[in-house]
Amino acid sequence: MLHDFPEFLCGHHAALCDAIPTGCVQMRNLVLSAFPRSMRLPDPFTPNLKVDMLPEIAHAPKVLCDVENIVCRGDGRLKASVDSYLRSRTPASLPTELCRSFFLPPREAAAMQTQHDVPAMNALVLYVGMVGVRAGTGPQVAQSPAIELLRRIAAGLDPEGRYHLLNAAANQLRYPNSHTHYFSCALLSLFLEPGGVESLPEQITRVLLERLIVNRPHPWGLLVTFIELIKNPVYGFWNQAFTRCAPEIERLFESVARSCAGAGAAVGGVGEPLQQARAR
Repeated sequence: MLHDFPEFLCGHHAALCDAIPTGCVQMRNLVLSAFPRSMRLPDPFTPNLKVDMLPEIAHAPKVLCDVENIVCRGDGRLKASVDSYLRSRTPASLPTELCRSFFLPPREAAAMQTQHDVPAMNALVLYVGMVGVRAGTGPQVAQSPAIELLRRIAAGLDPEGRYHLLNAAANQLRYPNSHTHYFSCALLSLFLEPGGVESLPEQITRVLLERLIVNRPHPWGLLVTFIELIKNPVYGFWNQAFTRCAPEIERLFESVARSCAGAGAAVGGVGEPLQQARAR
């Protein structure tokens, strides 16, 4: 299907990701790696690739599911509150209310083998991005109401809930389009400014890494985001303690970094930060 019907996978990616079990990482990668046949993907390993200068970034992808109705969940007031927060950061209690709403009743949680309503979380994250992208993806994105909402939801969830929230954002890292660029900026912003959640950078890394260590294909946006994270000194990736918590973890990061960044120096000198981190 990836080769014969890529437009189908592109348009229905949200519904397909809802149906794919969380542990089926490679299957999800197959869906998210689809791109329109009329598009020629830029090489994500191009040195100093300027993603924000790509013409495709100005165009929103087709999303063939009713995201707004899923967000409403039969309650129009919820969507109205989300829209209000994305305009004016009110009501201030919305992030807490959303965190509570994501918990499933015990019987349903037992059947789904998770205590969180993952499809509802996926829909909300996508909707927040669809609204947030209209405000742009420049330096101001880190302080936008949309990113603040995601940051506060992440702070209010337990580790499992945060994992699902970050997966929902990573599901939008696909072919070059405005959503891919927005969620790439969003995840990098949350990594840089975790809002008091010390484990957030590590969880973001986990979500990206577990999608990279499986066999190909890997979504274009996933590669671009991870390469930016490890090569740009602004994010201080190699200074994070979790990258050196054990020798096998350090070797894993080094292996993935070399796979993603080629020779290292070709995309901004990955090898040098690795050596500096080891020296510490």
